[in-house]
Amino acid sequence: MNPQKPLPQATPETQEYWDGLQRGELRIQRCRACNRHYFYPRPFCPHPGCHSRDVEWTTVSGKGKLHSYVIAHRAHPAFAAPYVIAVVALDEGPKMMTNILIDDPRPETLPADAPVEIVYETVNEKVTLPKFRLV
Repeated sequence: MNPQKPLPQATPETQEYWDGLQRGELRIQRCRACNRHYFYPRPFCPHPGCHSRDVEWTTVSGKGKLHSYVIAHRAHPAFAAPYVIAVVALDEGPKMMTNILIDDPRPETLPADAPVEIVYETVNEKVTLPKFRLV
């Protein structure tokens, strides 16, 4: 038996993020008061000294740099090993956790600060996941 991968559930705060991924857009929030982007979605700016509720959704480039990662080698029925769990620093500033799609995941093939770009993985008619690949 192959268990299903756990899938995210949209909330009112995250719905636009998930809808954007379905359209092939990486949508994150930007604070209008301090003009900084942030991720994960929430109704107020998380930056110290700001905390404004004057925020908006924006489409960002989907480009960034590999900030940190771990290569998971332990198999799980829902996940084929090895796979890369990573933190990507988006060009617009925020960091987000994701997966790096790579055929040969070894430290030698995943240099720190390597440029990456988004890949949209359609799981079903309701869920598209943001993954990244080296550029």
